[in-house]
Amino acid sequence: MIGPLLVGLFVILMIIGIPIAFVIGIVAMLGIMNVPYIPEVTVPVKMLNGLDSFVLIAVPLFILAANLMNSGQISQKLIDFSLSIVGHIRGGLAHANILVSMLFAGVSGASQADTAGVGKILIPNMKKQGYDKENAVAITAASSTIGVVIPPSIPMIIYAGLTNVSVGALFIVGIIPGVLIGLGMMTLIYMLALKKGYPTYQRASLKNFTKQLIDTIPAMMTPVILIGGIITGIFTATEAAAFASLYTVLIGMFVYKTLKIKDFPRILIDTITLSSLSLFALAAANALGELMSYYQLSAWANQFFTENIDSKWVFLLIIIAFFLFIGTFMDAIPAMILFVPVILPVAITFEIDPILLGIITVITLAVGLVTPPYGLCLLLAAKIGKLSIERSFGAVLPYIAIILVVLFGIAFFPEIAFYLPEKISPDLF
Repeated sequence: MIGPLLVGLFVILMIIGIPIAFVIGIVAMLGIMNVPYIPEVTVPVKMLNGLDSFVLIAVPLFILAANLMNSGQISQKLIDFSLSIVGHIRGGLAHANILVSMLFAGVSGASQADTAGVGKILIPNMKKQGYDKENAVAITAASSTIGVVIPPSIPMIIYAGLTNVSVGALFIVGIIPGVLIGLGMMTLIYMLALKKGYPTYQRASLKNFTKQLIDTIPAMMTPVILIGGIITGIFTATEAAAFASLYTVLIGMFVYKTLKIKDFPRILIDTITLSSLSLFALAAANALGELMSYYQLSAWANQFFTENIDSKWVFLLIIIAFFLFIGTFMDAIPAMILFVPVILPVAITFEIDPILLGIITVITLAVGLVTPPYGLCLLLAAKIGKLSIERSFGAVLPYIAIILVVLFGIAFFPEIAFYLPEKISPDLF
């Protein structure tokens, strides 16, 4: 009886606007209080234990790296370089918006920081050049979702920690889907640009392109070093995050000379604020996971799917639909903490590769970054563009469709995502 009541309480608290981290914590506390054999002290103990992980240190460190990039004006250099590549195409600034998100993704792994840093620069510029508010906001928000698909990726690190799969393998598998999403969005933008007459930039001369390339090389070396180091075993994902932060400090202070000592207090405060949102939700989810274990939800799910579903493709469709729904009101990290341990045994029963399940889970939950009411990237972009959430969401729908096309392609034709990884590093697969 207590189970349905807890579910009802969860829904009511969400409807009245309680933050998801507190909703999870309240439901966990009340649920465990009604279990006779689990003491109430289990909740804070589980919350603390949930954060006592070397892997989780990567979360604030990657967010720190992203904030350092934004403060050190490295984002602007990536934008200038992107414009030198695609600025001459119809709708060049919008194409650059997508491309810079792909480049930014290779450094930080934090979509929200991408939206905030790139959006503050590009959304006002796009509006000045004649782009409508809706598309300026939609392109910025939608392209930010690539940040958790192209490595390094914070959700991938969390998934790897939950399932004991190789972080390096997940990172490599994310490259092709991330690039396909970016190219798909750029194709849509090109068609819109032809229809609406969006402006172009003059084609960059070879001299200008070379200058921009040389100026950007220090920043673009970050993903090469990070991914290469993780794949070869030189350092772990957490050590890679620490290196990314240190490397960004060094190039920001001594190469580009745009990062000042006085900027650090603000950067650290922003990093702590953003990190605490995800980590508190993660801690609360760990406590709720204890309650879910008591009710044996994993065994129940396994029994339900094996008795009622006889196709792994149907199972994948159900998982995609489920995570699309969950992502509308919950961050990817607590969602994975709660539900990946439940669905993973079922996926293995259907002979679904845990790495494939991981990339599907990450991409699906990434859609939640641009779907209300959670939709953090959409909320940030809408605030920067001074546009209502309703109009912003309507404009972002075509870009969500692009993400879903790639997602279903990867789910049903996994060789698309695995082709490059199996060529680069077959030992990981």
